[in-house]
Amino acid sequence: MSSQPSESSQPSQTWSQRFESALHPAIAQFNASIGFDIELIEYDLTGSQAHAKMLAKTGIISEAEGEQLVTGLEQIRQEYRTGQFQPGVDAEDVHFAVERRLTEITGDVGKKLHTARSRNDQVGTDTRLYLRAQIQDIQQQLREFQTVLLDLAQQHVKTLIPGYTHLQRAQPISLAHHLLAYFEMAQRDWTRLGEIYQRVNVSPLGSGALAGTTFPIDRHYAAELLKFGGLYENSLDGVSDRDFAIEFLCAASLIMVHLSRLSEEVIFWASQEFSFVALKDSCATGSSIMPQKKNPDVPELVRGKTGRVFGHLQGMLVLMKGLPLAYNKDLQEDKEALFDSVKTVRACLEAMTILFREGLEFKTTRLNQAVSEDFSNATDVADYLAAKGVPFRVAYNLVGKVVRSCLAENKLLKDLSLTEWQELHPAFEEDIYEAIAPVQVVAARNSFGGTGFEQVERAIASAKQRLG
Repeated sequence: MSSQPSESSQPSQTWSQRFESALHPAIAQFNASIGFDIELIEYDLTGSQAHAKMLAKTGIISEAEGEQLVTGLEQIRQEYRTGQFQPGVDAEDVHFAVERRLTEITGDVGKKLHTARSRNDQVGTDTRLYLRAQIQDIQQQLREFQTVLLDLAQQHVKTLIPGYTHLQRAQPISLAHHLLAYFEMAQRDWTRLGEIYQRVNVSPLGSGALAGTTFPIDRHYAAELLKFGGLYENSLDGVSDRDFAIEFLCAASLIMVHLSRLSEEVIFWASQEFSFVALKDSCATGSSIMPQKKNPDVPELVRGKTGRVFGHLQGMLVLMKGLPLAYNKDLQEDKEALFDSVKTVRACLEAMTILFREGLEFKTTRLNQAVSEDFSNATDVADYLAAKGVPFRVAYNLVGKVVRSCLAENKLLKDLSLTEWQELHPAFEEDIYEAIAPVQVVAARNSFGGTGFEQVERAIASAKQRLG
């Protein structure tokens, strides 16, 4: 038995006696997944420990052998964490690397680990254990992001910002209301991941290569050790299903959609034309040639990385669409897409959380100016008349007429005299000026879910409750 990990740079063994010679070195390199599926090593070790315990419990191996396997696997975990165990391409994949090292540690006992298990159900188990943990971590990151948005919203209930449709000024809204829209998107992301978690949390272990096994295994016990919520009912489905990975990539893509939309707005807001936010030095970069510039690199990168995650989703769908049952080597291609999407989403969530927590500042003076220099209160003039009994469509056309007149005279609605208002319609009174003041325009929209300050305070209370 060896106490130190062995290393080799060339494949030297055949898969079984069925083969007369080793793989061509180039084909071995092409075939190998160790370069990326090493990401699964901790989960492979955990899954293998559960499998070893199950083999011992069912009497397929002895209790002593089970203990040797579990202890040996734990030694490999420590060797990996300390950098002593670093398998190369000769191992082909992480599963073979672990088994080979285990045999070095425990001798022939290590060769019993793979009893009643195929590489097919093994990799499926590892991938689910990995993704289950990542989903929980991403959910926690979403909560941190929501907390930052909520903190900002509480600071800016009475701060107004132009609301847009078609990227044209539409109606003034509370900045808090705007930020809380993204809180709600993140809430759906959090909930969606929780729903997907339930379908990730199903054990394929014991499905074998595709048809189960002749050994008297206890799949329920192994699943219980690994804290799976259920078992695949069909062994063919167990080894070939990647719906859970596709669902995760869908959820990851939606997270990126939401971050990208917010990024787009930050990029606009930080421009000189908008000047709604100031980027702080900690979250911006300069130009290599123009010394005056401060570039919004964080939101631009998030916007760019969004397409990367979309691409992985499309790739996974194409990968799966033509695969017959059961396992096919094509499925090796699911790992890099999954790993990269997880890393990208997590990095983008972290960056955007930092950006909104400490990397930008809303320019409230500029925002107040912005909501006072347009015709976004025009709807409120129509509503004012409608409240006094004028049919809304009649009021709508009257306001359209006065806006056209104001544009011709380079005026805003607030600049019209009461006489001019009453010439338009006798229903206008002195209170029209209060009705079209931006703060009142926002406060008046007190319908459930609206931007009125009372509704925003209610939404903040609701958000706090959901965050716990």
